[in-house]
Amino acid sequence: MLRDIILLIVVFGSAGGAVMFPWTGTDFQPFVMYFMMMLLFLGFTRIDFRQLLDTSRTTLLRLAILASTKLIFLPVALFGATYWLSRDYAIPVLLLSGISTGVVAPFMAALVAADAATVVRMVVVTSVLVPVSLPCLVKILAGAEISIPLWLMMKTLCFVIFAPLFAVVFMRRYLPSIIDGINKMHFPLSLCLFAAINLGVFSKYSSFFFDRSTDVVIVLFVSYALAAIYCATGFLMFPGAPRQQRVAASISLALMNNVLVVVFSSQFFEPLSPTLAAMYLFPFFSLVTPLRLMGRSSAPLAERQGAA
Repeated sequence: MLRDIILLIVVFGSAGGAVMFPWTGTDFQPFVMYFMMMLLFLGFTRIDFRQLLDTSRTTLLRLAILASTKLIFLPVALFGATYWLSRDYAIPVLLLSGISTGVVAPFMAALVAADAATVVRMVVVTSVLVPVSLPCLVKILAGAEISIPLWLMMKTLCFVIFAPLFAVVFMRRYLPSIIDGINKMHFPLSLCLFAAINLGVFSKYSSFFFDRSTDVVIVLFVSYALAAIYCATGFLMFPGAPRQQRVAASISLALMNNVLVVVFSSQFFEPLSPTLAAMYLFPFFSLVTPLRLMGRSSAPLAERQGAA
């Protein structure tokens, strides 16, 4: 609980500080993408890739359905609905909905007693596929309205995701002691990177918060509405599955690499896209409590009594 509080203070404090005093983040702006890669690296160091070895038919089928929903069906459906309701939000919603499952999601799954193995598989599979799936979706759905540098988007996502992933695989094989040392400092390093990313991003769009304050309120509302849709969709996808796996599906859809969207969209799209992705930090961390309650209700009674 203490770490949750510290994390919230650092995340929202750095974001608020960058908005109020944008000069504090000017020096961080050119390096936001590299901070994101370092954050992904830290996340990948915590993932046990051996959990991918379960190749049972049921596991693979559920993974295929969940990944397809995450990367294709849900983003397309939400893009269509948003395009009809408010066209300006269509692309921002598409980018946020179609990004890969977040590298912190397995940690969250373990925290709330969900099926961590399901979440790990989603992190790896969606991370591998999203450099192709997301740019293609944007090109197909919005390419007629805006100029989409498809190859450049693919190249950027591949570099940001695969470089830290391969670095972790290499270091686990040849430099395991360094990985162990990094994991011991995982939390403070993550805090520093979150703060650096927020300073770099929010300082860049500080004027947006003051010039379009009404839009900021709308963006915050949209981010919470999306979080509710993601969670509900995941939980209802497999009604016959154990509750732990249903919670894991919610986590896989709702806890995405939104910071990666901030970095990615700020290079190619209007300020509304990175702003929505950045504002999703609020529901992202607000989901801790409801997911924790869902996880506890899914745990065996004796286990919950022991935890109490």
